[in-house]
Amino acid sequence: MSILLFLIFGFIVGLLARAIMPGEQKLSILMTTLVGVVGSFIGGFVGSLLHGGGDMFQLRTSGIIGSVIGALLILALLGYIGRRRLAH
Repeated sequence: MSILLFLIFGFIVGLLARAIMPGEQKLSILMTTLVGVVGSFIGGFVGSLLHGGGDMFQLRTSGIIGSVIGALLILALLGYIGRRRLAH
């Protein structure tokens, strides 16, 4: 997959994760894309481990779902870090 397609896929995954996550996330387009890309790496890695190896960058339905779940985890982590910063 080319880098441009990977960034577009990351942006879409980031948007899906933001739509699923309750509450308001104040993220720019760049941060949304970054959340989606990192979530895709996490989801692709875990998906390839559960699928028995194989190509981590191959487009599968389980990889898409794993990418969104990975992006949700990143969003939750960012929300937790943001709340802790405001509390101090």
